[in-house]
Amino acid sequence: MEPSLSLSPSPSPSTGDHGSETEPATSITDLDVDALAHCTSYLSLQDVSNMAMSCKFLNRVAYSDLVWHRLYREQWPQQLPPSFTSGVREAYLDRVSALQQFKFVDPLVADFYTDAKPYQHILLDKNLMVLSQGSSIQMMKIDSFLHGRDFVLLLNDHKARVTCTRLFPFNETSLSRSESQSKEKILVSSSSDHSIRLWWKGSCQRCFRGHNGPVLTLSDKLLGDGSAKSLASGGEDGTVRLWSLSSSGKRGQQALKATFYGHEKPVKLVSVAEYKTSLLVSISRDSKIRVWDATASSTVRSSCCVGMTSVLGTPVNMKCHESLLYVAAGTHVVAIDLRTMQKVSTLAVSKSRLCSFEILPLKSSLCTGEDDRAILWDIRKNQAKAKTDPVAELDGHIGPVIHLHMDPQKIVTGTQKDVNINTWEAGTGNFTNSLTCCTPEEVGPCLGCSAIAVDGYRIVTAANGKEGGLLRFRDFKNASCPVSVHGDEQSSKFWDPPESLYSENDD
Repeated sequence: MEPSLSLSPSPSPSTGDHGSETEPATSITDLDVDALAHCTSYLSLQDVSNMAMSCKFLNRVAYSDLVWHRLYREQWPQQLPPSFTSGVREAYLDRVSALQQFKFVDPLVADFYTDAKPYQHILLDKNLMVLSQGSSIQMMKIDSFLHGRDFVLLLNDHKARVTCTRLFPFNETSLSRSESQSKEKILVSSSSDHSIRLWWKGSCQRCFRGHNGPVLTLSDKLLGDGSAKSLASGGEDGTVRLWSLSSSGKRGQQALKATFYGHEKPVKLVSVAEYKTSLLVSISRDSKIRVWDATASSTVRSSCCVGMTSVLGTPVNMKCHESLLYVAAGTHVVAIDLRTMQKVSTLAVSKSRLCSFEILPLKSSLCTGEDDRAILWDIRKNQAKAKTDPVAELDGHIGPVIHLHMDPQKIVTGTQKDVNINTWEAGTGNFTNSLTCCTPEEVGPCLGCSAIAVDGYRIVTAANGKEGGLLRFRDFKNASCPVSVHGDEQSSKFWDPPESLYSENDD
């Protein structure tokens, strides 16, 4: 007798074991917007931003006024929220933009008096401030600086002038031993004493030697992927050298990985190609550009060079973005395709020699410093035109504009002959504020601003006079008195704003 197979219908998803109806599953979209908005009180601003990108429904929650009222109160607890006409989120973002553009006259200000010797470089990163003055380096913890505690750490191992300073993630070196250290930064400095030093915890952890002359520059990023990353340096001897940050030993034995020959003049700048981190771009004082492949191995000294070209004029600065290299030299800013080494376009042409250069490729804008002024340019407009036209001329300085900072919110300009630092909107070039570095009463006859550093809401300026120097730290994060409210109608003038309207020292 053959077995028979009996088929019975499978239970419906809506019925239970006893055939009774079950409640449908509840999803997050079944909650109302106000309930979810209350839940966001456990989320940070970054979490709210991530939630807004997940789906349309959660985007509506993330953009609700209830969420942004809470974020506004947490960010500025002492600031009463204004009457919002265009939405709380828009008001929050407008205030962040205004604060980062330094459109206020009452930032937190802290002064540190120094000797008359000028500073060459300043780095500003979170709670750390790094300054170089001659052959010495000073490291300052900003919170200790503001509270009057001991905050200056002197690093005096270099025997000659410090030429360049960089901060790199600590976990990209062999010194990192715990996850808690991964968020820290390690300081790297080069010097005319032919050495490169790695600093951490107030002491020199590595010393690299190999250049046959002063080390003039360090790469803006580390080369390579993963943990085995390398640092690049350029020297007066015309060589580009690669150093392993994984080498052990305080003297950095076996750290020199490669030496690239080919430049006939001192190497002024080195930069890592963004689209391929094994490629390094260098430019020498004679404006010759070379591209090096750090992964190539050969007994021929110059065979690691995979591309060459040149530009006209003395090189000022260069930046890599994706496969393009932006070079400012002489009176021009040009874009070069690193894959073909051909010039793609001329982005800016100045009437006088360039003194400084910064670019925001994602915003399609760049800024150049010249004598007595800076100029804002639009990359997209100039790429399609034979003649380059500026967006705005940022006037009002005395001397060459060698201090230039540019971020998505603002442009900051200054000179060594002027005690005023000016700030401008990055998109329009409209003037926003003028910050005084020092006065004759503070340092004697003022010689000007020797260095600046900008990070978000904060700015540090170093000024020197014949009788002393002044390091001034400003933090605009909790400022409340806008420039236009503090002064009269003159405060909105574009040119030559009266100093008294913007001085934080006014009563």
